[in-house]
Amino acid sequence: MRDEFPHENGLIYLNHAGVAPWPRRAYDAVAAFAQENISRGAADYARWNEVEQQLRERLARLIVAPTTDDIALVKNTSEGLSLVAYGLDWQAGDNVVINTHEFPSNRMVWESLGKRFGVEVRDVALDGAATPEDAILAAMDARTRVLPVSTVQYGSGLRMDLERLGQACRDNGTLFCIDAIQSLGALRLDAPKINADFVTADGHKWMLGPEGLGLFYSTPQARDRLNLLQYGWHMAAHMGDYSNPDWSTTSSARRFEAGSPNMLGIHGLEASLAVLEEIGATQVEQAVLNNARHLIRRIQTEPRLTLISPAEAHRHAGIVTFRANGVEALPLYQRLRRSGVVCACRLDGIRFSAHYYNTVTDLDRAIDLVLAIQRDLKAGS
Repeated sequence: MRDEFPHENGLIYLNHAGVAPWPRRAYDAVAAFAQENISRGAADYARWNEVEQQLRERLARLIVAPTTDDIALVKNTSEGLSLVAYGLDWQAGDNVVINTHEFPSNRMVWESLGKRFGVEVRDVALDGAATPEDAILAAMDARTRVLPVSTVQYGSGLRMDLERLGQACRDNGTLFCIDAIQSLGALRLDAPKINADFVTADGHKWMLGPEGLGLFYSTPQARDRLNLLQYGWHMAAHMGDYSNPDWSTTSSARRFEAGSPNMLGIHGLEASLAVLEEIGATQVEQAVLNNARHLIRRIQTEPRLTLISPAEAHRHAGIVTFRANGVEALPLYQRLRRSGVVCACRLDGIRFSAHYYNTVTDLDRAIDLVLAIQRDLKAGS
């Protein structure tokens, strides 16, 4: 597993919740694609289309989509969320329920609806209720059109009970819109099982792919409720029949793809997902959770550290965020980066996000460095 990630000597990469490194196979695929372009141009475009179809098939399997017709390729999570937010016909009195833990992309697009369409945006704090789901469901009513929620919250690593939320949305007639960027590629996700109407995620985090390409899943019933925001040849039912005056759009999710696909990104992401598939979704998930739980145990046994992420097994995923007592997060983060630990600074703490290939040795070295730097910062050195 480690051979796919030949990092520089001494580098400990714990920022897969930010921008992940590519596996060697993705590098090889993109390099081969570039070589083919410089030597043959698009002479083999038919084979490129086959790679694109393979990617759609891998993405469908990743979220247990019934068919590749439910999969669209988008630039990023924000585009997928915007397809939903600005594709719906909003009516006076409609509301959408968001929460205070969400990444800005899953807040801004919904908050913008209030300014443009007069939609009520109900922003829920998750910390006061018995469970996060209790707080969210208490804010919903008969006029809640959409519930957008992340599978895993980017800062704390809080893992949501998607089955409960999805069933509540189904019972209420509310569309369930999943931002899966902090779990796809790390944890298994069964979109039909959780009653998801929409799922969207970039490929550049836990899926280990390049930036600029992601997935947008929609059920046939849900996508029929979305107005189209852009138009182009790639969305036509008769794609490739350029002289056909009938440019009616396809019934599949490809209707959200207006123009030429990102073929370079397609080759990279397809290769990255091939690596994850060969290892197996169950094995990847178990390795990610084992790493997270090892970090949580280390942090809980160190009196100089305070865990921010939830410790309960059903409430965390790959993200582990913590504070080093008595020192500010930013200088600690900066020293960690200079020491070769690639991580993030979130919630006034340090966020580690280890993938399947990280080892316990990596994690222990990183925590040991945190403690050493904490001691130096306290001493003023």
